[in-house]
Amino acid sequence: MRYFAVVAQLGSIRAASRELNVASSAVNRQILYLEEALELQLFERVGRRLRLSQAGEILLAHVRRTYSDFDATIAELDALKGLRRGSVSVAVVESVSESLLPDLISSFRRSYPGIHVGVTVTSSQEAARLVEAGEADVGFTFDPPRTSALTIAYQHELAIGALMTPDHPLAGKSNLTLADCLKYPVALPAEGLSLRTRIDAVRRQIPGSSRTYVETNSLRFMRALAREDKVIGFQTRIGSEEDLELGRLVFRPLTDRPLQGDLLCVVTSSLRALALAPGMFFDHAVLSLKDQLPSIAAEKAT
Repeated sequence: MRYFAVVAQLGSIRAASRELNVASSAVNRQILYLEEALELQLFERVGRRLRLSQAGEILLAHVRRTYSDFDATIAELDALKGLRRGSVSVAVVESVSESLLPDLISSFRRSYPGIHVGVTVTSSQEAARLVEAGEADVGFTFDPPRTSALTIAYQHELAIGALMTPDHPLAGKSNLTLADCLKYPVALPAEGLSLRTRIDAVRRQIPGSSRTYVETNSLRFMRALAREDKVIGFQTRIGSEEDLELGRLVFRPLTDRPLQGDLLCVVTSSLRALALAPGMFFDHAVLSLKDQLPSIAAEKAT
């Protein structure tokens, strides 16, 4: 088939032999074998050149389709070989790094152990900025900015709640507001965290000063304060699972409307395409999160 295709392209057995670097007699023999097997004449002689017959044109179209499919298959196989190596950079908020990301990365590395995964734990705003700037391939963040530079491929709505010990005076209250919590010592997320932005939107509407105990940019430290010093911390359930399962803390969703929809998002840059390894990690991440957290929407920023 290869010899036939080259002869059809060049219109000459002698030219094909030079191209293939084989003897003219070998090329001619292969053409004769092919015609004999098909019981069809594939070429017509026009002067010193060979021209495809109708049967030859049909066969050449088949050969080209076959080679095209084969080349595509080889490209896919090369891509799979490429997945044995490569790197992925991930920017993630603290709560997701503690709760969801370890299992996600472990399952990914079981399939692609040769891919290097670099993780930067940072704030929501910084995670989005790193992706926008091309310094991270994939970001896990809360309430990212709606800009044309970011694509939000997955998002899940989570309620913000109060974390406290089971013996706290508010632990048994079913309808809890931020105003209720501010009557007691609290630990607030530091400014710059998406949680703080939402909480401040409600705090500004509450008269009087709050009894703030401490501010911190670490949600893990906030949970430690809630366990040890009986203060109230504020976050979603993400990252708090162990404390809740062991009964060290209880989670009470806040009923204030602005605190109902903190959005956990997986973001990528809309300005550049993901390379093979980051693209495979991104697909794996979205599928894994959809298994763990029911998706409420899939949105692309425009």
